[in-house]
Amino acid sequence: MTTLNIGKHRFTSRLLVGTGKYRDFEQTRAAIDASGAEVVTVAIRRTNIGQDPGAPSLLDFLPPSQFTLLPNTAGCYTADDAIRTLRLARELLSTDSHDHTLVKLEVLGDPHTLYPNMAETIEAAKVLVKEGFEVMVYCSDDPIAAKTLEEIGCVAVMPLASLIGSGMGILNPWNLQLILDKAKVPVIVDAGVGTASDAAIAMELGCDGVLMNTAIAAAKDPVLMASAMRKGVEAGREAFLAGRMPRKLYSATPSSPTGGLITPSR
Repeated sequence: MTTLNIGKHRFTSRLLVGTGKYRDFEQTRAAIDASGAEVVTVAIRRTNIGQDPGAPSLLDFLPPSQFTLLPNTAGCYTADDAIRTLRLARELLSTDSHDHTLVKLEVLGDPHTLYPNMAETIEAAKVLVKEGFEVMVYCSDDPIAAKTLEEIGCVAVMPLASLIGSGMGILNPWNLQLILDKAKVPVIVDAGVGTASDAAIAMELGCDGVLMNTAIAAAKDPVLMASAMRKGVEAGREAFLAGRMPRKLYSATPSSPTGGLITPSR
């Protein structure tokens, strides 16, 4: 399969995974290994990656030498908070030889639904892009908002399939298709995936990738679910590339041709 190109980065896996809600860091690592994911999101406001030198660090289990860490602004409700959080992330993850600029922006508008506040998201994106960040952005499934974020300079748009943590799957495939039809940057479904078939459907629509956390971490067996999600994403991508047969209300054409059949003699 073709590589997933996000900004200047190239990945072979099209499954991106989060690191929250697992039993411990050992289970986190086991699930991520099973998923085959190369990009791992980290909620900077909830996960220690060096902010607290006295506490266990996620980096001990998921070193940047093995994974592309994608710091995100989960829990931020204003553009200012999101910008400040990602500046801190860049400081924590950058080295003398590498300036860490790939980030995931999300600005929430409601603590109950975790639906994005698009006005604040757009304002934050403008500032971050100007500061040299490569912004992957969580957004509503509004094709106008997605196009606006692309025009600002975001390297990927990440429309929700359904509400964060809901497991409801893709509720509005038509809006996703509208976004896909116009986007010139990767479209990655973010939020709402519940099981492997949801991931496969997203990929069959033509999405470039799927990002998930709760669907794996909240499963009865997170490691096994991570493996299932990997297969679902791969199968959906292959089906998209293969091109499915047209949908028909009914078919008058049998699977086996009837021409040249031998007619029994009477």
